Amino acid sequence: MSTILEIRGLSCTLGVRAVLRSVSLSVAEGETVVLLGRSGSGKTTLLKAVLGLVAVTGGEILFQAKPAAQWPPIELRRQMGYVVQDSGLFPHWTVERNIGLPPLLAGWEPQVIAARVRLLLETVGLDPEEFLQRRPSQLSGGQRQRVAIARALAADPPLLLLDEPFAALDPITRFDLQRQFLDLRRRLGKAALFVTHDVREALMMGTRIALLTDGTLDVLAPPDEFLEARTPEARAFLASLEETWRPHERPPCL
Repeated sequence: MSTILEIRGLSCTLGVRAVLRSVSLSVAEGETVVLLGRSGSGKTTLLKAVLGLVAVTGGEILFQAKPAAQWPPIELRRQMGYVVQDSGLFPHWTVERNIGLPPLLAGWEPQVIAARVRLLLETVGLDPEEFLQRRPSQLSGGQRQRVAIARALAADPPLLLLDEPFAALDPITRFDLQRQFLDLRRRLGKAALFVTHDVREALMMGTRIALLTDGTLDVLAPPDEFLEARTPEARAFLASLEETWRPHERPPCL
């Protein structure tokens, strides 16, 4: 498998705070590396650094073996499909127009874009005849995220960046979309960098898990090895997997 993204000794300081400190990892074709960590651990900053949305103070990012600094910023971002928690769809545009924007910007022919939009809607489980002309306000939360994933895939980018894409959904819809994403990864072979603070989601979604703590890389391991990690931060996350109440007892949250 070819390496799509390589991060070498990356550091980032915002104001007087070191948000990232010498982080190194890579993402290969067909691999999903999950960035796991508490709020403020540097997960989203790392994702934004890859996109070129925040300046780095040390280290290097290589995209498709070429230093990110040598890519024109707009061209670099067009090579990456980006999905955020609230979908980020343009509210006044139809589903068809939202999904079709990345290939339009890439200069694709209109008829090719139209076919691509229909194909991607089917790929994410939405009937084109029913959803093409809907606007985001006419969609459920799960449907909006499906459209956001379709838009991220629209111009066939080699790398997907997902910032807690399922965090705002109800548990059933979230699980359904997690399974659908895993199926898409198997079928399309895309590389992905996936941010979450949920260790269960990390274990389900990741081919490898990168645990960040205070801007440093604490653990980088496949899910089965992560379950055996012994650092204090890893054990704190894994402790949340343990059941804390018995069925006949009153749950602590009630």
